[in-house]
Amino acid sequence: MRGSTIDPSIDASEPGSLPDWLETYVTVGLYGLVVGTILCLFALVTNPIPDPSFPWYTLPDAYRLPVTQPRIEHWPVSYTVGIWLWIAFVPAVFIRGYQRWGTGRVGATGWLVAAPTAAMLALTTYCRLFWPKPDPATWNAPAYTFVCWAYCATYDPLWSNLAYAVALVGVVATVLATRRASGATVVVGSFGVLALPLGLPALWAAIQRFRSRDGGRRAIAGGAGRSDGG
Repeated sequence: MRGSTIDPSIDASEPGSLPDWLETYVTVGLYGLVVGTILCLFALVTNPIPDPSFPWYTLPDAYRLPVTQPRIEHWPVSYTVGIWLWIAFVPAVFIRGYQRWGTGRVGATGWLVAAPTAAMLALTTYCRLFWPKPDPATWNAPAYTFVCWAYCATYDPLWSNLAYAVALVGVVATVLATRRASGATVVVGSFGVLALPLGLPALWAAIQRFRSRDGGRRAIAGGAGRSDGG
């Protein structure tokens, strides 16, 4: 496992270390992002317009293979799988960033809470205002959080408003965690759950913070018990 010192705003009991399952997820996830990119690019050589939202994303006929992939709703199979690999594994980038540079200026709170929050704000704004939405809306629409998926699958503004509300929880969580305020663990964990799968780094940070504090209380209680017994 790679190590780095987690900052006091996260307050983890084992600085910089990851449980085996999370280390595996991060390692597999980084490869998954590469595979996802390759699969999305492969759609270029099989389908004239892989993504109807971006008709410019195409190649001349001379560079395409004499086969055409079937589509899942609006998108070719390999493109669909590639996009969903990105959705599943983008959180690994933030966690690896924390491991590598968590002791730097950005800090653990920056990597595990602020970065997912910023990403959610950016993606929600893009999908609401700038994404050329394919018609009709479909269950297979790519989205980095469950609440964002509900918007992309229906185009109902209510879900986009809720996505902004969840991102606001992330902003509050970042501020509270940075200031080491009481209740920060609960707010960070709430954002992590509400923003899944993008919120996975924040959820893990909240769990680590809770375990650290719980372990400290047990150690204090154990010491008091030994003192009384003596």
